[in-house]
Amino acid sequence: MTTEGALFELPARYRQLQDEARALAESCADIAARADEADRIDPEMRARLAASGLAEVTVAAAYGGRFEAVDSLAVTVVREVLAGVSAHLDSLFAMQGIGSFPVSTAAAEPLRQEWLPRVARLEAIGALGLTEPDVGSDLRAITTTVRQEGDELVVDGHKSFITNAGDATFYSILAREEAGYSLVFVPADTPGLSVTHPHQIIAPHVLGDVILEGVRVPVGNRLGAPGAGFKLMLATLATFRVSVAGAAVGVAQAALDEAVAHASGREQFGMPLARLGPVPAMLAQSWVDVESARCTAYRAAAAAARDPLSALHLSSIAKVAATEAAARVTDRSVQVMGRFGLVRGSVIERLYREARPMRIYEGATEVILDSLARKLVKDAATATSAAATGSGASAGDAG
Repeated sequence: MTTEGALFELPARYRQLQDEARALAESCADIAARADEADRIDPEMRARLAASGLAEVTVAAAYGGRFEAVDSLAVTVVREVLAGVSAHLDSLFAMQGIGSFPVSTAAAEPLRQEWLPRVARLEAIGALGLTEPDVGSDLRAITTTVRQEGDELVVDGHKSFITNAGDATFYSILAREEAGYSLVFVPADTPGLSVTHPHQIIAPHVLGDVILEGVRVPVGNRLGAPGAGFKLMLATLATFRVSVAGAAVGVAQAALDEAVAHASGREQFGMPLARLGPVPAMLAQSWVDVESARCTAYRAAAAAARDPLSALHLSSIAKVAATEAAARVTDRSVQVMGRFGLVRGSVIERLYREARPMRIYEGATEVILDSLARKLVKDAATATSAAATGSGASAGDAG
C-alpha cells in the first residue's frame, strides 16, 4: 500500500475474505438463533464453517492455511462479519486459531504435522486452558502443575471457564513446573482428563471446566522450552486480541442496523421515529462509535499482522475501544427500539447480551487500561530521559 488512498482501503485479499465470510454468515443465518443458545458446538454450523474453508485462515500455510503466518488482520475482518450474525459461528472460527496457536509456534514438528492440518479442516477443535476456579487475570497464581517423570509429563489441576471444553479435541494447558510456567499439549481423550459444565453465561457459550488428574503425555508434548508458557501466551494474545475488536465492531454494526431499520419503518406522532426527538442524534452517535471503532481495529490489526508483539498496545487500545463502543451502541439501539428491543429471542436482544461479555474476556477493560497506563508513563519517561541525554551530549559537543 503506497498511495494515500490505499492507506484507508483494505487490500484485495482481505476484501475477498470479507466476501467469503459474508457468504458463510448468510448461509448460517437460518440456524444462528439455535446455535447461539447452545452450550455444545452445533454440528451443522461446524460442517458449514468447514465447507467454507475459512478455518484455513487460523493456520499457517505450511500446514494447510491461507497465509504464510496467521494474519491478525485476516482474522479480524472475518470475525467482524461472523459476529454480526452468530456468536457461536464467530467463537468456533476464532478458537481454531486461539486454541492452536501455541502448537503452531512452539510444538515439535511431528505434533504440528499431525494436528494443524486437521485444525485447518475443522477435523480437530482446539482449546486453551488458562484460568482456574480461583484464578482469572492473575495467571501467575495458577495451581495446575506439570512434572517430568522419565519420558512423560504428568499434569494435575483444574481449569475453569474454558471455551470449547467438552467439544475440544485437544487442550493447551498452562501449568507450573520447576522452570516456571509451561504450556502442555493434552489430547482430549487422554486418561485422567474430564470435563464438567458448572457454569453458563448470559450469552450462551460452549464453556466448561477441565479437570486433570494424573494426566500423562509424552515429554515432547511440552510446547516450547520449559518455562516458556508466558512467552507463548503473550504471542497468542498479541496475534488474536485485536480480533476481539473486529467481533465487537460486527456486533455494534448489526445492532445499529436493527435500530435504523426499526426507526425508519415505525411512525410516531405522524412522522418516522428516525426523525423524532433525540432518536436522530442517538443513531448518528452510534454510527460515529461504530466507524471510529472500525478504524481503530483495522489500524491495530494491520500493525499486528506485521509485528504482533510490537503492536500489542495498539491491539489493546482497539480491544477496549471497540468492546466499549459495542456496549454503548447495543444499549442505545435497545433504547431506540423501546419495548421491541426487550423481546426475548429477538436479534437485538441477542446482540445486547453478546456485547456484555466482550468487555471481560481476552482482557477486562480495567486490566488493559492499567497496563496501557503503565506503558504510557514508561514510554514518556524513556523519551524524556533520551531527550535529556541528547541535550547533554549536544552541550558537551558545543563546549
